[in-house]
Order: sequence, then C-alpha cells, then structure tokens
Amino acid sequence: MTRTTTTLFASFLLAVAVLAPTPGVAQPKPTTAQLDALNAQEREMFGVAQDFARRVSETMEGWLAAKEVSEERLFSFLYYPTANTDPPKFTTDWDRLSDRDIQGIEEAVLTRSGNLVFAVLVDRNGYLPTHNLRYSQPLTGNLANDLVNNRTKRIFNDKTGLAAARSAAPFLVQRYQRDTGETMVDLSVPVFVRGMHWGAVRLGFRAVDQR
Repeated sequence: MTRTTTTLFASFLLAVAVLAPTPGVAQPKPTTAQLDALNAQEREMFGVAQDFARRVSETMEGWLAAKEVSEERLFSFLYYPTANTDPPKFTTDWDRLSDRDIQGIEEAVLTRSGNLVFAVLVDRNGYLPTHNLRYSQPLTGNLANDLVNNRTKRIFNDKTGLAAARSAAPFLVQRYQRDTGETMVDLSVPVFVRGMHWGAVRLGFRAVDQR
C-alpha cells in the first residue's frame, strides 16, 4: 500500500473531521470571573499550562521558521496507521520533530507538581504525537500492559479528549475517568501556531482536598 493510499484509507477509517485553522486569533486571556471560579490547585495548574502552551507554540513555530516542516503539513491533520497496534497508533509528517523537541518540555512540566499524572500536547483531533516517558514504554504485545504503559501516538477522540483539543477558551477544566480506570482532573489550554488554533496542551492531575 502506498503512502498516499494509506493516508486516504486512514482518513476514511477514522472519520476524523478536519477543521480548517482560523487565522489571526491571539492567545485568549481569561477574565477575572473565570479565574475566580478556579480553586487554588486549578489556578496553579492553569499557570503551568499557560507556560507549557507558550513553550510548545514557540517550538513549533521554530520548526516552521527552520523549514523542518511546512505550515501545510503541520495543519494537514493526516495520520498514517501503524500496523498491528491496538488501540490504533499513527505517525504523521512531523511527529518525529515532536519526539525530538516536545517530550523534553513535557517532562519538565511534570516536575512542577507531584500531583501531575500527565502533561501532553494534542492536535485539534485529539492526536497525541509524543507522550510522557512513563507512557512511552516499548510495546510488549500484552494489551493490558500496553494500554497503561504505551499511550503515545494515539488519537484520543473521546468526549473529554475532543473537548480539550478543540476548545479555544482560555482554559477548560474537566473531571473524567481515564480508560485505565483513574479518575482525575483535566485542565487544557489552547495552542496557537502563527496565530492559528492548532490544538491544546492537557494536564491530568489528582485533585487535592480543598477544605
């Protein structure tokens, strides 16, 4: 199967709606009322996520400036299936750059709080090109083991994942249960590249008792 055929096949198989980027949109700023609605832990995580989003945006714009990937490719949202993976995994025209440059940023974010379970970048369809090291362990063929320990290069298009990926609000806080059974808080902040909404950063963390 040729790469072009594989791309078309992946597009139909996934039935992923590709959203055209909206040019000229600045990073949104929260209102005082929005910030006041957050508890102390959520405000802390929002600050972490803002810095995270800024760093990955600058990194991705650096790829474009260096011509390591074209804007067309970065915003094409094309996924190439990886054979014999369950849940399905995918590569893209740029995920190698993410493996090289984004994972280090993600790992640095994880050191900001012991309550953080994950810190990741996703595109507007929920595609996660590079997970944290703890979730990027070699595939073993044991589905139960791999579900927990190899979560990279998957499309998280569940309700929570898509809401986080596509929200253009200053932040979005969701409480949900992961497919691994853990209940946690997900705080996301949109990522803009050259003024266009590309995706989001997501922080998953354990809620602390606020009493």
